[in-house]
Amino acid sequence: MTPFLTITGAAVPLLLDDINTDQIAPQQLDRSLDPDYRVMLFRRQRQDAAFILNRPQYQSAAVLVGGSNFGCGSARETAVWALMAWGIRCIVARGFADIFRENCLQNGVLPLELPAADYDAFAARVVAADGAAPFTVDLVAQRISGPGGGDIAFEIAPADRTRLIEGLDDIGLTLKHSDDIAAWELRTAAATPWLQTARDSRRQ
Repeated sequence: MTPFLTITGAAVPLLLDDINTDQIAPQQLDRSLDPDYRVMLFRRQRQDAAFILNRPQYQSAAVLVGGSNFGCGSARETAVWALMAWGIRCIVARGFADIFRENCLQNGVLPLELPAADYDAFAARVVAADGAAPFTVDLVAQRISGPGGGDIAFEIAPADRTRLIEGLDDIGLTLKHSDDIAAWELRTAAATPWLQTARDSRRQ
């Protein structure tokens, strides 16, 4: 996956709680084997001309600001793919559904949960900017900068930070230990050689 170091772009305020994955990516509306995930993003809501993502200044948004329990509902990974297709690589929220948060990390999207006071201040700055000036999210420095105030520092689990900076999904994380895995295979082959030629009874 694409590493995440820093991104800069418009931040779109979608300050609603309990935004679910069916709202984000309503799959039943596109049964194509090769769907257009950008078109899929909030497709029902975007039928309303007043919906915020229809505004010109948010057509290339890089950051989305949501409320509590963002990404609840079904486990569909396409919700993250649809956000990425729009250009969104960071979601700032009061809280995330666990599976959605993991899907973000697996695809190079930063799910950022801020303390209440920092979230309120940042959301107010995003609303005031209204897409006219960009914000920067720097994962290396662990800071958000942009119009309307000073930098906002944020915390993230070291393991999550590493996997995003290095662009590693679960397979990539496993392959970092390929030498240890190969050494274990050699030790096992020497200690239990009969296992190397054992047949699977289910295939007999």
